[in-house]
Amino acid sequence: MAIIVAGTQGAKGVTHAPRVSALSAIALAGLAAAACTFLIALTSDHIREPGVHAGLQVWGMLAFILAGLVAWWHRPESRFGLLMVLAGAVWFLSSLSSANLAVPYTIGLAFDLLPAVVFLHVYLAFPSGRLEGSFDRALVAVGYVTAFGLQLVALTLGGFGTDNLLELVSAPDAGLRLQKVQLVAISVLCVVGVGILAFRRRASGRPLRGSVVLLVDTFALGLVMIAFLFLSAVFGMASGQITFETIRRVTFFVIGLAPFAFLIGLLHARLARSSVEELIVGLRVDPTPAHLRDALARALRDPSVTLAYWLPDFGSYADQDGRPVKLPSTEDRRAMTVIDRKGAPVAALLHDPSLKDEPELLSAVTAAAGIALENTRLQVELRARLEELRGSRARIVEVADRERQKLERNLHDGAQQRLVALSIELSLLEGEVAGDRAHERLDRARFEIAASLDELRAVARGIHPAVVSAHGLGVALEQLAAIAPVPVHMSVGVEERLPEALEVAAYYLVCESLANVGKHAHASSATVAVSRSNGAVFVEVADDGIGGADTERGSGLRGLADRVEALGGRLRIWSPSGGGTRVRAEIPCAP
Repeated sequence: MAIIVAGTQGAKGVTHAPRVSALSAIALAGLAAAACTFLIALTSDHIREPGVHAGLQVWGMLAFILAGLVAWWHRPESRFGLLMVLAGAVWFLSSLSSANLAVPYTIGLAFDLLPAVVFLHVYLAFPSGRLEGSFDRALVAVGYVTAFGLQLVALTLGGFGTDNLLELVSAPDAGLRLQKVQLVAISVLCVVGVGILAFRRRASGRPLRGSVVLLVDTFALGLVMIAFLFLSAVFGMASGQITFETIRRVTFFVIGLAPFAFLIGLLHARLARSSVEELIVGLRVDPTPAHLRDALARALRDPSVTLAYWLPDFGSYADQDGRPVKLPSTEDRRAMTVIDRKGAPVAALLHDPSLKDEPELLSAVTAAAGIALENTRLQVELRARLEELRGSRARIVEVADRERQKLERNLHDGAQQRLVALSIELSLLEGEVAGDRAHERLDRARFEIAASLDELRAVARGIHPAVVSAHGLGVALEQLAAIAPVPVHMSVGVEERLPEALEVAAYYLVCESLANVGKHAHASSATVAVSRSNGAVFVEVADDGIGGADTERGSGLRGLADRVEALGGRLRIWSPSGGGTRVRAEIPCAP
């Protein structure tokens, strides 16, 4: 079973999980860095309340490093875990600015603003660890240049104390102005990052999964706090009870929440994979396509899940009813996971884009459903063939109706008109011919012409009811009732015009049924009722005759049934002996 998730990097090969020894070494290094940070902060001679400061530094640093290691272990194909580890490492380097020694102090100053941009990078790279768009990459690149490149320039201008080893000239005012530019620029970048996160959520089409919502909200809150912190430093926005130090502590605490929000989502995904066991148990009995879809929706916790089955003979995908399906494009608000067996596609799972954040769950669920997908695909293929047959029958009826209509028009405009012209010519000739014998023969000729014309009109009506096309079903049925062999009570509850194919089918049904009443029913009366409700048109013809109609013999009723079924309808006949005959058709008709 091979699983191909649209938009992932699976085509580049299998990514192996990192070695436990490597992860353990990084974890130990992170703990050592946290201990070093804690000691430096406690012994610093230029920070207030070193204990609180040290605790917040360790809180954020270890959160990113340890959560990144967990993410790297469970999702080695994603760079997100490694990026989180690097964020923790950069945080450690920036914390060295609390040191009393010149070398670590200078290193800390150089990296002082860089964590803010690294956090922006982490948040925008979720969940793959890669910046997908050129705008995102440009935004982060500007941030790195601003936070690190300009910071080095600012250090050369001085104004950071005597322990700054990079000071080349003493221009503290210029350095201060440059720092304000950096802080404002990074604040703007963070606000733009919040806008990007908000746009992504809106573009997802519906609310994201709960764990992902929590994580993205934490990302956005962290960026807002960073922007507020930097702008407070520039414009003195802190006032009253809210000091700049308070804002910085709250910012550190909020930023440290993001890794824990990620771990909550990861744990939620692992717990969700326990639903795969229930899925396997539920699929022991071959499910129908509808039941399989519902089972997958429950296992994936996504009620919008749909399945599109690959039909090799048709060269296209189809839904569970066998109808063609258009797969989503990259611009659509849907994601797609293609499932194949032995190198051949079986089906495509259409789901919420947020499921791409849980590739393990997707892989487990689709792998568990593999055999069931093979079986249900056979059912879908059968339905597709039935759908094709139904469409073919409808097209045959449509073509036949067009040909009958053409033939009826030719008879009306050709033979009928010539017979009428001949009758008129004989009437004119009668005035020029003398003798009773000649007049008698001319009268007999006109009578035969009139009889032939009536028969030809009847044939033309049988070929295609032109009155239906011209005046609608109601008028056509009234004409049938007028020439019916028995009195007919007519009830037509449809005033608006219906699709012509439906009207023609209803006309033929009534015409054939009334003809059968006159030939076989020995009835004294008949009723015709046409109504419309619940998206369907009902046509019913009943008589009070002797009943006992044989619905298996003769082509009339069978032809009517074919015509009705070609429109997706159903024809039923009740004809008990001595109880009359009732013919009822139900034909779908969209409102």
